[in-house]
Amino acid sequence: MKIECVDFVAGAREARGLVVVIDVFRAFSVAAYGFRQGAARIFPAGEIAHAYSLKERYPGALLVGERHGRKLEGFDFGNSPTEILAADLRGKTIIQSTHAGTQGLVNAGAADEVLTGSFVNARATAEYILARKPAIVTLVRMGLEARTVSDEDALYALYLTALLKGARPDPAPIREMLTTSAFSERFFDPSKLWSPESDFHHCLRFDAYSKAIVATRNDYGDLEIAPAQARETQRAASAV
Repeated sequence: MKIECVDFVAGAREARGLVVVIDVFRAFSVAAYGFRQGAARIFPAGEIAHAYSLKERYPGALLVGERHGRKLEGFDFGNSPTEILAADLRGKTIIQSTHAGTQGLVNAGAADEVLTGSFVNARATAEYILARKPAIVTLVRMGLEARTVSDEDALYALYLTALLKGARPDPAPIREMLTTSAFSERFFDPSKLWSPESDFHHCLRFDAYSKAIVATRNDYGDLEIAPAQARETQRAASAV
């Protein structure tokens, strides 16, 4: 298994093999918690206008997302694990648009398969990849606003690589490094209400969710992410 790392939207477009699009703070932590809270499916959107067009197709859907960290006007939730964990999402459809993470998903068109990357389900992601036995794994670090390689996404890439190579890395040093990282400062600034400290801790709850999250396209051509088990169930049902 060859493991490569690339960055940002350009990296997502070039990514080959089984691709993991990484956004620890906070898009794919939010997605994992959304499924844990009972969401039925999540549609990633790059452009805000596309999010609203998906809302027209799925009128009962909830809009989740941000730009520059702040909740988008007219959206139901910001890109906040704290908000998502306080919501009853059972059976709900979510449309998610963020500054970095969802941009990577919608641009990874050359991949054989695409997964989301966060510490919240890192071990499940590694187990899924090992079971698939891909020749190439490409890790796409989306970073801060898809422009700057961030500590949390870089550390996740190293952590997942270690898991894929059979190691059992200790999460404690990662938490310690990120507590003092410049990329975490917003969570400890009380004036930035859109990035509460609780979000930081939720994003670093290693393996709080037990399934890999996989991207597919539905019959309308809409990009959708779902837990791996649900994805396999849907595939089996469509084959009947």
